[in-house]
Amino acid sequence: MPRRRYIVLTGLIVCWLLAGMNGGIVFAKDANATGGAANGGAGQAAEAPVLTGRNGAERLEQAAEALYSYVLEGDVVKARQESAEITRIFESSSFEGLTSVEGINALSGVIVDLKAALAAAQIDPEKWEAAAARLRLAANSLNHPRQPMWQQYYKLIREDLNDMEQSAAAGKPEGWKTAVSRLQSRYDTIRHAVVISSRPETVNAFDSWLSYAAGITSSAQPPGRSRLLEIVSYGQDAVRVLFGKERDEPALSLPLAPREYGAWGLLGGAFIISALGYAAYRKYRGEREDLKPV
Repeated sequence: MPRRRYIVLTGLIVCWLLAGMNGGIVFAKDANATGGAANGGAGQAAEAPVLTGRNGAERLEQAAEALYSYVLEGDVVKARQESAEITRIFESSSFEGLTSVEGINALSGVIVDLKAALAAAQIDPEKWEAAAARLRLAANSLNHPRQPMWQQYYKLIREDLNDMEQSAAAGKPEGWKTAVSRLQSRYDTIRHAVVISSRPETVNAFDSWLSYAAGITSSAQPPGRSRLLEIVSYGQDAVRVLFGKERDEPALSLPLAPREYGAWGLLGGAFIISALGYAAYRKYRGEREDLKPV
């Protein structure tokens, strides 16, 4: 009996020792894991996480909107602080899949231009506002590539093309130059945004046309009326493609000088109108008969 108790007591002591050793090992593992997590947290705190493309685009647009409002209010301090935040967002974001290489370069360029305007020794509200507007449109184009705000400039550019066409038809080169200069100014405001959400070849085509139209009247032999109208027609097509408009949309063309029609022309027109009116009347009567109750 004493021998049996001795064996049991020895077994209990061995179990207790093994349990203590396992507990120490587990404790050491937990301590190492806790220390590693703490070190990892410190590393993450020291290095800002990289934003995803969509999150970065959203935060960039929000910051651009805030900066634009500060510029309009004339708050220099907050505008510069927001500019630093925009730079941080751009550097910590990956916009892969949201735009092309040309789009990334355009976005980087507009941020650099903004920082240069804000860092100028003398405050120039017009330059500030222009730079902030370009950045705002660019950030919006990145975040909303399908419906960017820059497409709202379509009507304004159509008006400029219409003025160019009127000047060409009237033979007024000064009016042409004024309209082209105004179009260039408006396009300069949206160009960075256009590059971000458009195909490079489309942008290059419009850039080439605009450069040619701006210098055509300064050549040694200025083109005639028909050539200028042809150039405007090319510009209309380039604008439609740039803004994604359909070909059969109403053109902004200026009607040419009305032709003089003789008596036969008037009779022919009257005959066509009469035929259309008769066809409409027959169709109306047929529809009335179909609607009669049985």
